[in-house]
Amino acid sequence: MEKKVEDLLRLIPDEGFIKITRDGDAKSLSRKQKTALIRKGNELFNQGKYELAKRIFITTGYSDGLLRMGDLYYKRQQILEAFRMYCLAPSKRKVDIMIESMACIVKNWLSEEKKG
Repeated sequence: MEKKVEDLLRLIPDEGFIKITRDGDAKSLSRKQKTALIRKGNELFNQGKYELAKRIFITTGYSDGLLRMGDLYYKRQQILEAFRMYCLAPSKRKVDIMIESMACIVKNWLSEEKKG
């Protein structure tokens, strides 16, 4: 018997995920359940309920949702969380851009340290 979306949402822990892997929990969901959760996640995202939407996108491994979350965190200057979402999506292009930027920052810190 198919679980209702509300029942599936209750299975997502409030405290978050200890170990997060792409499509980790999605394998245990039927196609119908996954589709229902993704729709709910999109609805929540559009309502501004980002944390719950993020939990659904992570659970279902929904790349487009994870990219939107990454873009949101990036705009909010929450760079490490944006990077995490892009890695989970996965978006090689966005991850590579962020790694290059982070490497430049570290390089600048090291050159300032040598000067000081």
